[in-house]
Order: sequence, then C-alpha cells, then structure tokens
Amino acid sequence: MTVASGRVVASRYELSTLLGQGGMGQVWTAYDQRLDRRVAVKLLRPDKVAGAEADELRRRFVRECRVTAQVDHPGLVTVHDAGSEGEELFLVMQYVDGADLSDHLAEHDPYPWQWAVAVAAQLCAVLSAVHAVPIVHRDLKPRNVMVKQDGTVTVLDLGVASVMDTDTTRLTHTGSPIGSPAYMAPEQAMGGAVGPYTDLYALGVLIHELLSGDVPFSGSTALGVLHRHLYEPPVPVRRLRPETPDALESLVLRLLAKDPQHRPASAQDVYEELSALLPARGTPTGAPLDPTRPFLRPHAPWPDRARTPAPQPATPTVDAKKNVAEAVDEVKRLLGEGRITQAVDILGAILPTAAEQHGEHSPVVRTLRKQYAATLMDDGQYRRALPELRRLADERAAEAGHADPQSLRFRFDAAQCLEQLGEPAAALAEYRALLPYYENQYVAGDPELSLDVRRRIGHLLLALGDRGSAHDTLARLLHDVERLRGTGHPLVAEIRRTLQWLGQVRG
Repeated sequence: MTVASGRVVASRYELSTLLGQGGMGQVWTAYDQRLDRRVAVKLLRPDKVAGAEADELRRRFVRECRVTAQVDHPGLVTVHDAGSEGEELFLVMQYVDGADLSDHLAEHDPYPWQWAVAVAAQLCAVLSAVHAVPIVHRDLKPRNVMVKQDGTVTVLDLGVASVMDTDTTRLTHTGSPIGSPAYMAPEQAMGGAVGPYTDLYALGVLIHELLSGDVPFSGSTALGVLHRHLYEPPVPVRRLRPETPDALESLVLRLLAKDPQHRPASAQDVYEELSALLPARGTPTGAPLDPTRPFLRPHAPWPDRARTPAPQPATPTVDAKKNVAEAVDEVKRLLGEGRITQAVDILGAILPTAAEQHGEHSPVVRTLRKQYAATLMDDGQYRRALPELRRLADERAAEAGHADPQSLRFRFDAAQCLEQLGEPAAALAEYRALLPYYENQYVAGDPELSLDVRRRIGHLLLALGDRGSAHDTLARLLHDVERLRGTGHPLVAEIRRTLQWLGQVRG
C-alpha cells in the first residue's frame, strides 16, 4: 500500500507521520482539518485478503467499528470516525499521548511487579467493558496498550476484534487466524471458538512478559510458537522473579491454562484477585507514566501543572533536505485556514532543520522561533510557549539592550503565559518590571501597553487578595484613562465596574 504524508483521507484527515504498518494496513498520526486536532488514522486494504473474504472483512470492519464505538470506557481508545475510500477502509481514533507498553517495559528493567499488577488491573476494567458488548479483542499485546502521562492505560486497536456472533464466518488471512502468535490462546491458534477467555489468556501472556521481560513461549517461526502454546507448560514467573507474590504467580498460571474452562471466569474475577495486590492509597511519586498512580490517588488531578512541564506531542518528521521556505509557506497556509495545531507541529519539526541549514542564530531561525512562540500562544499551549519567549527575550536583550521594544514584547507575552498558567505572583512581578519601560517615553514608551499592563497589575493584585493595592492601582488607572482617552473609552466602564465591586466588598 503506497500512502504518502500529506494525503487527505475522507476530505478531512491529513496524514502526517507513519506510526506502524503490517501486512494489511498502516497507522498514521493525522490532523482533523475540520476540528484542528491530532488524531490517529488506521488504513486497511481488504484486497490484501484473497477472494470472498475481502468482502467479508469490509462488512465486518464497518460493523465492528459501529459496535466498538458504543463501548463507553475511559480505558478504551475513542473512535471518532470510520468508513471507506476507494479500496481502503479507514478508522479515525483518539490520539493518545504516552508510551506503548512494549516501550514502557523496555525502559524499565526489571519492571516493578506492582506496576505489572496496576497495568493488569486497568486492563481488566477495559476488558470487562469490552466483553459486555460483547466483543473479544483477539489481539491484546503490549503494542496495543498505551500508558498515558498520568499513568492511566488505554487499549488500542479493536480493528481486528471479533463481534461475538456464531452466524458469521471466522476471518482468516491466508489461512492464519487473526492475532499475534506470541499472545495467542490455544483455541484461537487452532481456529476454534473464541470468547472472553481468549483475551484472558493474552492477558496472562502480557503479565508474564512484564514480570519476566519475555513472553512465556517464543520461537523462530509462528508455527513453532503456536505449537508451544498448545503443548508446553509456562515457566512459573517466581523462578524468573523471586520477589513476585505467590498469589500473582498462581493467577498468571491459571490465565495461561490450555483449557479455557480452567482459566478465571471473567475479567471481573481477575480484577478482584489483583485488587488485593494493588498499592494502598498514598502519595504518588509525581513521575509520569507510573501506572500505580490511578490507584494511589483515584481521580486526583495530575500532575501539578504549575511546576511540571507539559508533555510535548509528537511532531511530524521533516526531511533534512526539505526546503525551509516551503515549510514556511505551508505554515502560512495552515494558519490562514485556522489549522493552528498542525502549524505548531510543522514549525516545531522544521526548526532543527532550519538551524542546521542556516545557523542557530540566523535571521531565518529567529523568525521561525518567533512564529513558533506566537503560534503556540494562539493554540493555547502556554507552557510550551513560555520558555521559547523567555529565550527570545534574553537573546534580543543581549544584542540590543533590556529596553529594546522587541525584547520587552517577548517579556510581555511571557507574562501573559504566566497569567494563563495560573501563576499570578510570577506574572505580577514580570508586569511590574516591564511597566517603567513602557512609561518612559525616551526608552520604549507605549501608552496603550502601559495602560494594559497597569490594568493587568490591578487584576493580579485582586487575584492575590491584595484588595487595597488593587483599588489604588485601578483608581489611578481610571483617572489616567479618562484624561487620555475620554470617559467613553471601553476601559473606563470596565474599571468603574471593578472599583464599584471593590467598594462594596471593602464597605
């Protein structure tokens, strides 16, 4: 399947970065042009399946998308849209910011057994909701699980899920069952009936892998792996990780039972067993991607955004040879169409290329960085804009002095970011530092900005509870605005309302 970045699917979803691909399809990050948001788009090619099964896959895919879109659970990726275009089927899903469980495991060796329990418990909650539809996922594996920044787990890819209906023909691809051999239950490998018990077996494989660092059954060929699933017993995890609780090892062995009837009865039952091993309520570390956090402080906000940098979303890859001017033209077009989120990502991606081609401190790069900071602010990404603006302000001040109007403007925008981020004391300090420059006509005097800064200082004093200083600041501002702009100026009415309210409170 030949698909290019920039292609628009369904006249709406512009493909950006290829995330992964298999024999029948690809997954891309993309942009919803209508709502200006990031999404994930999965493309499938039914013609990769021979004969009548292509038509069956198409019918089942559309049906499954409709059914899975009805599953209401925060741990399941949200389906936004689905349909067909030409020979392809497409599925549009929520963009999930985090790490897939396979990468999460690779970055933490050994994986804490408490984390394995927390991940498994969250997966049980999702599987319980999915099985109630009823749907069997049929391809549960670490690559189909995302750990988000706040530690919550999201299950992806119900695209190969099988709606539990005995009247429909089991889909195969060149004679092989749908799923991944390393996580495939014996009954699934043999082409037998699948059910919730099939997903529970895959869950057992996944927990075993988290605890031991490897799947219980591996081999050089898919057939060899399936043979081991059918005939070999798994190695008990305590032989590989002695610190694993006995109860957890016992649960994993029952999940990996060859006979479905010997496995736990439901995902709910598995959750109940795991719940005894979950951490007690307490204070999380605050580190991102900690799957125990949702159990330590359920429903608590995370993290403290006033101090923790926001995660940066993935940006599209940029060819090192790409013409920077073309990217700038593309950004201008996107901004003209109101597609700010996509413009932000392109600017963020092109900056390293531009710096390599033109130099870090070149006028071209400086202009791009100014546009990047401004676009981040337009997109409401104040935490990402703040360090960019501070850097621009410092560099400009070093070149032209602290009274330089451009440097002051960057500082003013940075103060606005601090306001938006709920840091009134820091914003107030910055505005107070700026005010003398705007009031000094021989330096960078700007009457309009001076009035605006004074207004913001008054409102920030109110936010900090200093009503007396706020009243005095706004009363002096009212006098000056009436003198300079007349009593009909809109700012006069605004200040009068605030002073009237303040007078009532003080009285």
